[in-house]
Amino acid sequence: MEPFDFTHPQRQSTKGILVIFGFNLYKFLKRFFVLLLAFGLSLSKKNSFFNLSQAHIIVITIVILLIILAVAVLMYLNFKYYVTKDDFHLSRGIINKEKTVIPKSKIQNVYIKQNLLQQIINVVSVNIETAGDDKSEIEISALDKNIALELKKQLFVKRLSETEDEAVMTHDKKIFFKASPIRLLLEGLSQNHFKSFLIIMSFFFGLYYEFKEYLEDFNIQERIEGTVQLESDSILNFVIANLIVIFLVVIISSLFSVVKTFIVNFDLEVIEHQKRIEINKGLINKVSLSLTPSRIQNLVVKTNRLKRYLGLYTVSVKQAMVSAKQRKSFVIVALAKYQVSELIHKLVENYNSTLRKYKPEWYYNRISAIEMFIMILVFNIPAYFVFGSEKWWINCVLFPIAVGYIYLSYKKAYYQIDDDFVTVGSGVIDTTTTILEIHKIQSVEFKQSIFQKRRKIASVIISTASKDTKIPYINESKAFSIYNFLLYRVETQNKNWM
Repeated sequence: MEPFDFTHPQRQSTKGILVIFGFNLYKFLKRFFVLLLAFGLSLSKKNSFFNLSQAHIIVITIVILLIILAVAVLMYLNFKYYVTKDDFHLSRGIINKEKTVIPKSKIQNVYIKQNLLQQIINVVSVNIETAGDDKSEIEISALDKNIALELKKQLFVKRLSETEDEAVMTHDKKIFFKASPIRLLLEGLSQNHFKSFLIIMSFFFGLYYEFKEYLEDFNIQERIEGTVQLESDSILNFVIANLIVIFLVVIISSLFSVVKTFIVNFDLEVIEHQKRIEINKGLINKVSLSLTPSRIQNLVVKTNRLKRYLGLYTVSVKQAMVSAKQRKSFVIVALAKYQVSELIHKLVENYNSTLRKYKPEWYYNRISAIEMFIMILVFNIPAYFVFGSEKWWINCVLFPIAVGYIYLSYKKAYYQIDDDFVTVGSGVIDTTTTILEIHKIQSVEFKQSIFQKRRKIASVIISTASKDTKIPYINESKAFSIYNFLLYRVETQNKNWM
């Protein structure tokens, strides 16, 4: 097959009109979701809205859809791109037109996505990110997959000699890891379900308060009380009711975690290609992205007690200025322990995990205790005003949780430093290990409050282009030594940070 010519301005596939229309329609529905839902509920109750007939409403809907379609057509016609030897050129806009030129050397990542609509019409989108900021993302919404792969190669692969180019073209790809359905199921079941529960509750509470008056018309509370008739003075019934609630919460949160894990990580595979690692995954939104070791700023390894028993680990790759929406895609789940070690050594060279681990000072526990004391107050003060003093028994649950938090957070906190790497451990439920290369450090901060100064305690904040990492509450002299050592290493190394 002859290579595609990107040297002349060209548009996307004509299917891009449908894709852009779908994107714009989704944004419109998302922005006015609450208003549209209230509108629908009003129609279901009164069969009218501000004295508008159904015919008027249909006409208004058609007009809105035609406007969104017209905008999509104009966006498609005005969107053109081409590639030169050193740059990517793009022109776009409707009323205010803009032209963008991106040097290939500044491109942070090129990844391919395919949402459900794009899967149906058999096109993909190409996203181009630079290291400028977390919003510097360009998306070509609809290309044939072969064209997208060729464009990705021309933009993302470094320019080589003719011999090396041919070697890249002919080099076979090797599957490093492929997640089986069983491992994805175990991954979903072993996740932190407390987070899932909070997401579900925040969603339903939001809906409840938006439509409180409408829901009151259904007399939900009276129906529940009529269905579940419990005597208020029966301790057994009280315990049973709470156990049922806890059981339902655990089941719903677990199902949410499992479904989310399968949707996001469906058909997850990690592929080795030359010095790059490619990640492909997704069911509704398929993504294909490349990781180049030189562009990686941090590696974060996570597990917990249950996951460790099941042999499950997660590796998150932090790159410079990646958009917030895309950060979640740079995550590889359900890895075995030996695969984590191999992957780390493929992404960062000469990493040594066997160094001595240093712990924070006991001041760390004092800060944790203060945090837990505030948390207990937050629970107790509202409970006192709402339920009265008879609900103090809640502290029998909160106090062991606070003690466990203090113990686990200190147990998992540590740091390691050598000439090339800083490793920081943290976590409570999850065990988190953050790895960063010293030559990619952007800044180092020595942080000390007036209370810590009297106790000769300080923290060191290490910033890369992707995140900040904290070595918390260590001896003041050690903190100064680490601070000076890291600054010295950064200043004396000739390696580029990207």
